[in-house]
Amino acid sequence: MNKITEFISEIENVDSISFEQSFRIISYCTQLLSQHSAEAEVSVRKIVIHVLNNWEKVDKNIYEVWADLIETLGFYPYIQKNSSDLKLMSFADDVRMSYFQSDFLENMYLHKEQKKISKYLLSGKSIIASAPTSFGKSLLIEEIVASKKYKNIVIIQPTLALLDETRLKLKKYADDYKIIVRTSQSYSEERRNLFLLTAERVMEYEPLPPIDFLIIDEFYKLSLRRKDDRVDTLNNAFLKVVNKFHPRFYFLGPNIDGITKGFAEKYNAIFYKSDFSLVDCDVIDKSYLIDWSKSSKQIDKTKTNILCELLKELQNEQTLIYCSTPARARRMAKTYFEYLQKIGQEKDNQLPLVEWINKNISPKWSLAKELQYGVAFHDGSLQKHIGASIIKYFNEGMLNCIFCTSTIIEGVNTSAKNVILFDEKKGGYEIDFFDYSNIKGRSGRMMEHYVGRIFNFCHIPAQKPIIIDIPFYEQDPKILTNEILVNIKEDDVKLEVKSRYDQINALPADLLSIIKQNGVSINGQIRIYSKLTADLKSKGILQNIQWSQLPTWDQMYYVLQVAENNLFNFDDKRGVFSVKQLARYLNMYRTKKNIIDIVNDIFNSKISNVKTLTEERKSRYYDEAVETAFHIYRHWFQFTVPKTFRVVDSIQRLICEKKNIKPGSYSFFVQQLENDFIRENLSILVEFGIPSNAVRRLEKVIPANLSEDEVINFIKRNRDNMKRLLLSYENERLEQCI
Repeated sequence: MNKITEFISEIENVDSISFEQSFRIISYCTQLLSQHSAEAEVSVRKIVIHVLNNWEKVDKNIYEVWADLIETLGFYPYIQKNSSDLKLMSFADDVRMSYFQSDFLENMYLHKEQKKISKYLLSGKSIIASAPTSFGKSLLIEEIVASKKYKNIVIIQPTLALLDETRLKLKKYADDYKIIVRTSQSYSEERRNLFLLTAERVMEYEPLPPIDFLIIDEFYKLSLRRKDDRVDTLNNAFLKVVNKFHPRFYFLGPNIDGITKGFAEKYNAIFYKSDFSLVDCDVIDKSYLIDWSKSSKQIDKTKTNILCELLKELQNEQTLIYCSTPARARRMAKTYFEYLQKIGQEKDNQLPLVEWINKNISPKWSLAKELQYGVAFHDGSLQKHIGASIIKYFNEGMLNCIFCTSTIIEGVNTSAKNVILFDEKKGGYEIDFFDYSNIKGRSGRMMEHYVGRIFNFCHIPAQKPIIIDIPFYEQDPKILTNEILVNIKEDDVKLEVKSRYDQINALPADLLSIIKQNGVSINGQIRIYSKLTADLKSKGILQNIQWSQLPTWDQMYYVLQVAENNLFNFDDKRGVFSVKQLARYLNMYRTKKNIIDIVNDIFNSKISNVKTLTEERKSRYYDEAVETAFHIYRHWFQFTVPKTFRVVDSIQRLICEKKNIKPGSYSFFVQQLENDFIRENLSILVEFGIPSNAVRRLEKVIPANLSEDEVINFIKRNRDNMKRLLLSYENERLEQCI
């Protein structure tokens, strides 16, 4: 045990920290800091964080000396938070602290590393920032917005959930910026504009005004080596904005050691890496309790037993449990809920969401029961408002534990006192040290939990430097996709990929323009172009192409069939197995406008061939049906199908115009599908996370001739009248989102 560990153990385990003990620790810390090394400062930060975690034990007579050390470390947010105890001793200290007050965020102090990045950003530098989860990188986004330095800002985040969190934080600036979250919203010529978009929506938004500043959150998703299926679109979104407008930019992400050499220099940017953190993490190994020589089934049983006992121990603290897949997270949540029932735990959580689930989905869904015991799961298939509410309840201490997948590390912003690494996979892949660090980074929460804990049920991956490749700059011919290559400016194309680039650019200019804008498989789009061109010669097929408004079954089936294996496939076999099945579910949803019909259809199909249907099996099959239907809704109805119809629409328009025949128009159907078949001016409410069935009830009282902005103001003025139409949960969502 080294000296640092000894001090931390002493701080955590004694009943009180005497004047003499404090003085001894402070003297040691001061001696370490005099070495002026990064390693020594990290050690001192760890010690001081543990002192703050046990502040009630510290002798009050030495508060001022501790304040001096804490100020030296640059922990200004904590000095502000504990201002009654941490009083600075001199005028010089006060002056120095005032320097760390944000210039634009009221009563907000930055720690010393935040201040460095802030100064760079506000002086007009482009920054690529790599820092721990608890660093407070996203606070600097708000500072940029609050500064009003830039007229048009684009913020790209990987998920709609993250964007909605950002919108809620930034809606206080609505008087200064028009906040744009959908491609249907036009920007303001007179005011500033703040675009909160996914990469896909950046590509679809036309035309953008001159963009002064670009922010990409979780920028490691630019890497082609990290297995993300949306990587092409993110690279192209960057190129679209930067090639045209040359804005300053801010990339932010965690635990990255470097980026493609030369990229920062080309774009006059600074790569800024920091390990600075205001929280510490205790690593607790549970893997030694598991006999890894046994079968997978036996190992899983042992892990599950240890997990349930540990969670019971931690039930007064908030805990995230990382699982490899959505199905795994849901199964483990249910297992723990059943364990709590078995040991006689009483349900005492009366969350409004439970009533809503019971009335709008089913009391049979295990989530409704689990929530009453302070247990939930979270994954990318959940309806947007349910996922957002689970995070909100958790952040407010109304839920004890969430069983989650990688969505919790890269899809939303939340942290907990405890994180449990239960599985060592992410989907079908082994997690690497980068993933592990990100999961670990969710333990502890700045300004709330000084010290978090990660419990490892798996072996820790080997530590390796994380270098993020920037594909459009690096242009490695072995991995660079044509979909990125086609959007690179000709002057920037490297010799190794020039022949491929020239081959793509030999396509007809009008087709190439559409292919670039669509940003999906080039070969797939070329095959669709050939198929539609051939089919347009047949009068029998013409009606399946030249439609507008809402398609018939045959027209919908035709478009999906043309796109299969060109824009999408059914390789993962999760929820949908064929075009015919997808068209059937799509038709069912647009007719009934209720995902529960699909849930019941899947459930009835599952039980139809089961001879002995126990209650346990019925419950399991129903949970599986809900998960599958929600996945179909989020993956297919809200993402893949609208994109598919947009791409086919753009190609058929080009062909029809070349042949001087009337083209079809699929945009109304795409908008209807993306808007959940909600009236156009109310679709913004679904975007904001209000359940669609609640929005349909509001249709009766909100005039159809109002614009989206006017709808929000109408609701604010008539909120009391709205309440009687909604359940308490729906009112809760409305209050939070508007």
